[in-house]
Order: sequence, then structure tokens, then C-alpha cells
Amino acid sequence: MVSFRFPFSFSQPSLPKPPRATSSSSRFSVSAVAVTLTVGAAGAAVAASRNPSHSILDWVFSPHRSSLLPWGSMTLADSSSESVAEPKTGFSFPATIGESRRLLGVGLRKKSVLGLKNIDVYAFGIYADCDDVKKLVGEKYASLAASELRGNKAFMDQLMEADIKMTIRLQIVYGKLNIRSVRNAFQESVGNRLKKFGGVDNDELLQSFTGLFKDEYKIPRSSIIDLTQEPGHVLSVAIEGNHVGSVKSKLLCRSILDLYIGEEPFDKNAREDFLDNVASLAAHK
Repeated sequence: MVSFRFPFSFSQPSLPKPPRATSSSSRFSVSAVAVTLTVGAAGAAVAASRNPSHSILDWVFSPHRSSLLPWGSMTLADSSSESVAEPKTGFSFPATIGESRRLLGVGLRKKSVLGLKNIDVYAFGIYADCDDVKKLVGEKYASLAASELRGNKAFMDQLMEADIKMTIRLQIVYGKLNIRSVRNAFQESVGNRLKKFGGVDNDELLQSFTGLFKDEYKIPRSSIIDLTQEPGHVLSVAIEGNHVGSVKSKLLCRSILDLYIGEEPFDKNAREDFLDNVASLAAHK
């Protein structure tokens, strides 16, 4: 039996710019006033064949691999949309969650198995509290134009370390994924980030996070996992809307965010969309 280990290794002017449709990405923008997103030319849903006799219990892949794919394009609409679909899978994300967290980027995590086929593992949405983002911009970078913010590394570092309410929402696409795979994946990917930003292994902190993903939780296709940075750098984890635990750690929050909006994110296009839309919010400060 071949065993794989998958890391969820688990990252403008007055009006938002039109999305940049390319052959290898799906892009979208939001305004600070309303999210005006609809799916345009959504890609067909994947009809990935699955062999019932082939069991994939764990997965192994590098957290530095890119997941760029020739998706469809997403375009601005004239009116607000209540949700935004990840075009490759069709999985939908609400345009807002909570009182003021807006969807600023969507992406897809894929895995190539032995170079033979690609598996859509999960789609994800990146949310941030608009008021918190604009406050950060006003305090630190009020003099910079939106175009300058997009390419400002110092701003990006400050954004990831700031006490801003953010949520990474994961929607499971691959129906055979189990909670043990998620736990093992975080063990590797988050562990690497903790060492990257903390300088040393931090097994106790890592265990306090991965221990939240208990075997009793089931995550069939379409299941939702929310990783939310609450005020005070508290990382809150919810599975299917049920809160399963929290860990207070600025280092852990930074490590999670780095997987999606850091310099080596799971999906580079999702990160770029996130940065463009943060800059769009800044333009409305």
C-alpha cells in the first residue's frame, strides 16, 4: 500500500480595478463600499475519477508547490453579490462573514499524486475586517498610494502581524480527506512556519493547535473549517460552525496566515488578489 502525507500545509483608484483575466488565474476585486463580485465564465466542476479500492490515508507534499491552474475568470457586476464561487470547483464563499469581514481572495489547493493526476483538495477564502485594515493603513501608511501599498513588503509584514480580525475559510473538495490527514498536514506545514518565524522548534505550541483536530470530527466533501484570528492574536478554530478550541499566540497566527498570504503561499493568485483588494480598501480610507 502506497502511503501519502498531505499537508494542509495548511495566504486603486476610487473604484476597484477590473479583474485581470489570464489563462492561468482567476482574479477578482472588491470595493470598500460593496462587494460586487459574480462568477464570469466559471470553470466546469471537476469530475475527478476515484477508484474505491485506492485508499489515500496520508499525503506527502512540499508546502512550497504552486497550485496555479487555467481557471475561468471572475468579473465585477453592477450589483452586490451575496457569494463568490471558486471557479474551478464551483464551491461558493459568502462575500461577508460576521459584521465586517469581507472576502478579499479565493484560491484552490491542489495535489499532484505521483505526477499522474491532480486532485482538488480544498477551496479557500481569505477574509479580513475592513475597518481594521483601514485603521492600520491610516496609522502607518496613510501617505502611500494604493499602487505603492501593493508592493510594499513592510506593509505586508505589518498586516500579518497586526491585531486584525481575519478568517481563512477552507471548504473540503476531496471527499476522502480525513481529520488525521489534516492534523498531520498542519503538523508539518505550521511546524515549519513556527520555526521560520520563531527561530526554534515549538512543539508545545504546535501540539496545542494540532490537538484541536480530534479523530471524532468528520470532514466529508463540502465541510467547512474556519481559522480565525480574533482580537488579541487568538486563533479560533471551528469545524462545520462548531467552535472546537482556541490558542492565544501571535506566532501561531502569523504562521497560519503565512500559508495563504506570505511570500510562498499555497496559491499565488489568491495572494495577489488579496493584496490588490487590501489596497482597494486603503484607497477608500
